[in-house]
Amino acid sequence: MIIATQVSSKTATAHQFGFRGHDHAMKEESLPFTIRVVSNIRDLEKAVRIRHAAYMRHVPGFANELTLPENADSEPGVVVLLAESKLDGSPIGTLRIQTNDHKPLTLEQSVALPATLSKQRLAEATRLGVTQERVGRMVTIALFKAFFSYCRQNRIDQMVITARSPVDRQYDRLLFTDVYPELGYIPFKHVGNMPHRVMCLNVNDAERLWTQARHPLLGFILHTFHEDINVVGTSLYEASLEKSRNAA
Repeated sequence: MIIATQVSSKTATAHQFGFRGHDHAMKEESLPFTIRVVSNIRDLEKAVRIRHAAYMRHVPGFANELTLPENADSEPGVVVLLAESKLDGSPIGTLRIQTNDHKPLTLEQSVALPATLSKQRLAEATRLGVTQERVGRMVTIALFKAFFSYCRQNRIDQMVITARSPVDRQYDRLLFTDVYPELGYIPFKHVGNMPHRVMCLNVNDAERLWTQARHPLLGFILHTFHEDINVVGTSLYEASLEKSRNAA
């Protein structure tokens, strides 16, 4: 159930998108789940469970490699998002975001990005996994909003993903474009050498593109404040640093 009210867009935009100065009212919705940044091992294990279960449904061979946390989960420039049911606290979705602030994106283990792209601030979304329950579609959309919100807050230029068929059609509908349209599907090491398309979306152009296309998710992503989606938090890497300082 989604409950709609009204909230000042100054609060909403500062919290979710990192922008200020808009004075018009913005719709507020309450979701049946929360999305937040993972900051401890217990929550990471929840994310890993839902990650493994989701991959097991579609690519069981590769899912066997995802039974434990990965080193990438706790590296600098990386956040893991966890969606949890408000009803019972069970994990129902997860997504990992990596920027290129500290090292090249994971996909660059398999393909070099064009210079025009690699010189920009990038964020790659990987390890998307959601519950098989009916709410799964909504969780997927909310995780995408969380990804977009994180990019806006952190002044990322381009959102980058790799997508296998038929998942890539979702990103076509979100107006992502192919980085290498002439190459089509490329095998990637970080996803078990399965063929994926490399796709990107300019963060600053997204609102214009979605508005022009009258995209059905425009209102949900940009004109609605979701307090339940919070991408401001301590990452696993930052939590580890803080723990080390406290122990010194």
